[in-house]
Amino acid sequence: MRRLIISLVLVGIAANPLRAENWPNWRGADYTGVVKSATFPTTWSPTTNVAWKVKLPGPGASTPIIWDDKIFLTCGVEGKNTVVCYDRTGKALWFTGLDSEKAGKHKKATGSNPSCVTDGKHVYAYFKTGTLACLDLAGKLVWQQNLQSLYGEDTLWWDLGTSPVLTKNHVVVAVMHSGPSYVAAFDKTTGKQTWKQDRNLGAPSEAAQSYSTPVVLEHAGQELIIVLGADHVTAHDAVNGAELWRVGGLNPTGHQYFRSIASPVVIDDIVVAPYGRGATIVGIKLGGKGDVTKSHVVWNKSDIGTDVPSPVASNGQVFVLRDKGEILCLNAKTGDTVWTGQTEKNRLAFSASPVLVGGNLYVTREDGKTFVVGTGKEFQVVASNDLDGEFVAATPVFADGKILIRTIEHLYCIGK
Repeated sequence: MRRLIISLVLVGIAANPLRAENWPNWRGADYTGVVKSATFPTTWSPTTNVAWKVKLPGPGASTPIIWDDKIFLTCGVEGKNTVVCYDRTGKALWFTGLDSEKAGKHKKATGSNPSCVTDGKHVYAYFKTGTLACLDLAGKLVWQQNLQSLYGEDTLWWDLGTSPVLTKNHVVVAVMHSGPSYVAAFDKTTGKQTWKQDRNLGAPSEAAQSYSTPVVLEHAGQELIIVLGADHVTAHDAVNGAELWRVGGLNPTGHQYFRSIASPVVIDDIVVAPYGRGATIVGIKLGGKGDVTKSHVVWNKSDIGTDVPSPVASNGQVFVLRDKGEILCLNAKTGDTVWTGQTEKNRLAFSASPVLVGGNLYVTREDGKTFVVGTGKEFQVVASNDLDGEFVAATPVFADGKILIRTIEHLYCIGK
């Protein structure tokens, strides 16, 4: 397949050794959406506190990632699935075009929804076409696979949203749709399949479909992959993909349309799993063997969940952003509600996931307006920031005191 690399900067690009903060996947380094450093802007506008703004070469909804001096994201460029690289000043370094793109169905989405992931040596990108590609940091294609050619066509009713994740040795993709579902691992360097674990759990109709992204973590000395979708949470051995345990019962009435979008988050050995189109959220204790539904569900809440934005968790608390801007703070161990609040009401929803930065939550609405919300003993809006009304589905990225906000058409860097 023909590959196009447009090299825009050939010399003079070197990593700044003072930069230590990377953002290697869409939820940050540990899949929690938590930023450890706390000095970031809380106020901005289209004309103030914007370090730079660049026009993207094509549409996309993937969250950017950062490694050293480079920013990576995906979009469609001249009909091609494309990985794009900028430096931290907003200067374009390279575009690498892959196969022909497959356009999005939904007005919120594109063929480039999944976010890239990097281990600092390679960048891995995944597209609606089923293409999984590995590039080096200079934009050269290392290997390319197409999961739909290998294992069957995508039967999702809407647009692919699941991002690839990295374990110690593999790049892993979960495919959950109305057909043979699976989790597959590929060698990072060669792209050869290492293992493939079937994940067919009998969920009805659209409930079998999931757009969530797995979580990778260490527990009891073992690397695990936690997967949410098809009315279940499953845990897999990262070495060989074997299912270690499962929790079902997320769809007790057999609702046909309980597809899942929001991803789980893990805190204090508890998997927090939103489900039911925003109707439920469940806390599951890590560990066990086989079906642990009866023994390991530690709390189960109704009518306080989230459909699209994924929860964020830290210091014994879980913060849930509901699709219409309601925010809940929950006790991670019990699921009890600590406080609730409502951002400014609007006809538009929230598709981006919240990010916890120091003592504040950053939540971005689909029109690009970001609310900065305190995380103290009660709900408090610290600031609200407009950004030209451009559509935003990607989650903001925080590194080295600056915030990246990716709209369908532009990439903004907030902060001086």
